[in-house]
Amino acid sequence: MRPQQPATHWRFDSQLDAPTYVRRLLERYRQTPTTVGRIRHEDRRLAVRLYRQHVPLEMVQAAFNLAACRRLFRDPEAPPLAPIRSLHYFLPVLEELRTAPIDPDYFQYLEWKLQDSQAHIDRLQRLIRSQRAAEHTRPLTGR
Repeated sequence: MRPQQPATHWRFDSQLDAPTYVRRLLERYRQTPTTVGRIRHEDRRLAVRLYRQHVPLEMVQAAFNLAACRRLFRDPEAPPLAPIRSLHYFLPVLEELRTAPIDPDYFQYLEWKLQDSQAHIDRLQRLIRSQRAAEHTRPLTGR
């Protein structure tokens, strides 16, 4: 019996040079929900290492999305988690993706969930800003 091949086949884009790969990876990391949105020197070094290991950017993005969804869509009664502060956080998720057969449609679903949740967050932030603005424009009474 042959070992099962992962359902997702990641391909490294050999056309990308190291600076482009690192820049794209770190920008995707910075934009990932649940991260602090800052790049540290250690993150940059890890991105270079991932390039040298030929880890496909699509696989890294899938790891970002999978980890972000796990953190965002967990039990609402659970205590809040601190933001992710390091690219190293995603190494176990990358290893999971290397070894686990996951349907590519699932990754599309995760992307949709993240986009939908970001749209919801944006709407809530706009509502809060408009409420704050309305509070500041009300005339003071009774004093």
